[in-house]
Amino acid sequence: MRYRRPAPRVWTAAVVCAGLFMLGMDVTILNVAVPDLRQGLPASTAQVQWIVDGYALVLGGTVLSVGAFTDSWGRRRSFLNGVALCGAASWAGAEAAAPWQLIAARCCMGAGAALLMPATLAVIHHTFPEPRARSRAIAAWAAVGGLGGLGGPLIGGWLVEQFSWRAAFWINVPLAAVIVAGAAFLVPESRAARRKGFDGPGAALSAGGLLALVWAVIEGPHRGWTSAATLTGFAVAAALLAAFVLRQARTPDPMLPLGLLRAPHVWVAATALTLMSFALFGALFVLTLYLQGVLGYGPLEAGVRTVPLPAALAAGAVCALPLLSSRRPGPGQPPGVRLPVSGGLVVVTLGFLVLATTDATSGYPRCLVFQLVAGFGVGLVAAAATESVMGSLPSDAAALGSAVNDSTRQLGSALGIAVQGSLLTTVFTDRAAALVPGSASPPLTDTLGPEPADVPEPLRAAVALGVREAFTDAMTVTALAAGTVTAVAAVLAARGLRPPAAPAPPVPSDGRPVSSRTTAAP
Repeated sequence: MRYRRPAPRVWTAAVVCAGLFMLGMDVTILNVAVPDLRQGLPASTAQVQWIVDGYALVLGGTVLSVGAFTDSWGRRRSFLNGVALCGAASWAGAEAAAPWQLIAARCCMGAGAALLMPATLAVIHHTFPEPRARSRAIAAWAAVGGLGGLGGPLIGGWLVEQFSWRAAFWINVPLAAVIVAGAAFLVPESRAARRKGFDGPGAALSAGGLLALVWAVIEGPHRGWTSAATLTGFAVAAALLAAFVLRQARTPDPMLPLGLLRAPHVWVAATALTLMSFALFGALFVLTLYLQGVLGYGPLEAGVRTVPLPAALAAGAVCALPLLSSRRPGPGQPPGVRLPVSGGLVVVTLGFLVLATTDATSGYPRCLVFQLVAGFGVGLVAAAATESVMGSLPSDAAALGSAVNDSTRQLGSALGIAVQGSLLTTVFTDRAAALVPGSASPPLTDTLGPEPADVPEPLRAAVALGVREAFTDAMTVTALAAGTVTAVAAVLAARGLRPPAAPAPPVPSDGRPVSSRTTAAP
């Protein structure tokens, strides 16, 4: 058989997907590096929190406004500058000598990610105009994004054990250099056909509102959901986002035309992506704690045992393709995604029901089943819902559509980690406080329990088992909550993503439908 060289646009997709992989990896790579980071760089709990969350804060808060800018500025240019900024900020983070420097580096990495993330999907949308080819490319994009985000703990665990937490930053420097070089030769420039003025006030209101919202979500579990600071953050976010919507409705050249969001195949699919991300990334956070704190695995061992989740996600994204292809409607109509989105969410819900049955003696096999089932469902949803959003928008708004897709997923991820983490801490603390009467409740740390010296010798074995049971009880509650969210999303998708109605038959001048007319006998 003669070897066939891949088409140039396949290499284009490979380069932008490599950038997306780096972005996804950076979101989660520090999750398993926190203990080593705290030892190597003396930092308070609050500082460590912002080292981890500063990236997600800036990315989630600015990606929508940057996406609108990308369509006019140039998608290739945005991608190149975003990757370069991520690489430079990673270099600075690897050399950081103080916590504030590391926080600043992570925030700059988030800004670079906000610049490159909408460009990745916009470049694919422009490079693959044919519906079938675009569906395949978007499925690959969704699979690679999942592999990056969910593979972050594995890569981070290996780097920490082999080197140190600084290696989690150094890895981006050569990777960014290779991606920039590849993009310079393989990614064509593209812009919106109709250049329009940039809505600066709208972008500022959007970024300010989303930054305040993501900040409040991240801070809620630590400051308290009803604390003055958290409520103020939500109030500021609501005010700024309301002002943003009002401006978009009144300005003649809006940053985000509200009419684009009224189509069910856009807002329902975006909502499904948000709720799916809420469930999945919150569960990954809880699962990482379970693997290290209850089952006793080290960072690398825990990372290895999360590999089935991204692998199953990639398989689900591939299996979404025949479902999308067999249900593609006519030209100019949104894709038929009802079955893969709603069905995928049902599969994810079944995975959470498996996770909810975990107890202190279940071990790893039940976690494996959860990852395989839920990951496969997430792959179906990610590929199909992304295709729904991008297939319903004009090419001139490709980066903006990608930004809508990306910002909803980032918001869902931040909400999932914050809400499920807060719920886990609350239930665990209530259960664990009763283990040793008269003692302070044990902290939710990597050991998930009190120090041995704090517990009398005869009680240590019983308390250790009780702490593990308290954690699995709390994990059951979070799994049921996440499963409820995905079940609601499945119902919403089944009702809102119905295929377009067939056009009515023409009615002739005599008023009778064509189908009811009979042919007169000669």
